[in-house]
Amino acid sequence: MSERPKILVLGVQGQLASALRPLLAGQSDRRAIFLGRPELDVADSVRLRAEILAHSPAVIVNATAYTAVDRAESEPAAAYAVNRDAVAVMGETAERLGAAVVHVSTDYVFDGRATRPYRESDITNPQGVYGASKLAGEEALAASCARHVILRTAWLYGASGSNFLRTMLRLANERDSLAVVDDQQGCPTAVRELAAAIGIIIERIIGQDAAFGLYHFCGAGGPVTWFDFASEIFCQTAGYGLPTPRLERTTTAAFGAPAPRPAYSLLDCRRIESVFGVTRNDWREALATVLAELAAAQAGPATGLDISKETLG
Repeated sequence: MSERPKILVLGVQGQLASALRPLLAGQSDRRAIFLGRPELDVADSVRLRAEILAHSPAVIVNATAYTAVDRAESEPAAAYAVNRDAVAVMGETAERLGAAVVHVSTDYVFDGRATRPYRESDITNPQGVYGASKLAGEEALAASCARHVILRTAWLYGASGSNFLRTMLRLANERDSLAVVDDQQGCPTAVRELAAAIGIIIERIIGQDAAFGLYHFCGAGGPVTWFDFASEIFCQTAGYGLPTPRLERTTTAAFGAPAPRPAYSLLDCRRIESVFGVTRNDWREALATVLAELAAAQAGPATGLDISKETLG
């Protein structure tokens, strides 16, 4: 009996790895291995290459990234080490093994000046170090590994990790009013839905039925603004008896972040739907599912959902 195909997930602490773990654990005919900090720093190219060779996976899923968008402006070397150089090592080593790589990228590879959803064929033009380093990673993977799937996504959030939803829930417990940016358009993407899409892609790769290349994946039903997203969050959490702060609209310029943000980053997802049969839920429905997941995990006697600093900090 031949050894079961191995899936190597690089990244253990982020929200995508957290969503992938139960999904891959449920596939009894697969063996998933998760590697990441503190045991493995993907910026250590020698160690990264050695670990991939030692595990000899059929599929590598890159769930790591340098995602500190603002800090990347002052730490470009660190951003490129993770977002480009590590991805190049993954691609080169996968090619040597005859393995495939599933890599997650970002809407920040675009300049945000579009007026309709971005397609995979649209010209890229990142405006900051983070986006430029992620685009460089895409290019490094495409050049080094023929069997690759690059998934660009946007506005990722979930029940764990650092993301907009959890920040809003925490701040609602601390403030009576919140200023939220209302001049950036995109669509929230539940990380559990991205993980499900990756699961489908992995199955097709292992079944020798995958169309490799570049794909877009984000929530359905956009475009919306961050203000719209926050409004829907508190509309839904009110049903749990949670605090509902007063929301005020602000602009990207007034917010004053060091790194530029795309003003428009809705992604056209027709290709992944057509090729892989991936379905997307309306972002409001996906949000309701994530909030129910949070409620189940953090049930309390009074509200059913605990959003204290200690649990969501």
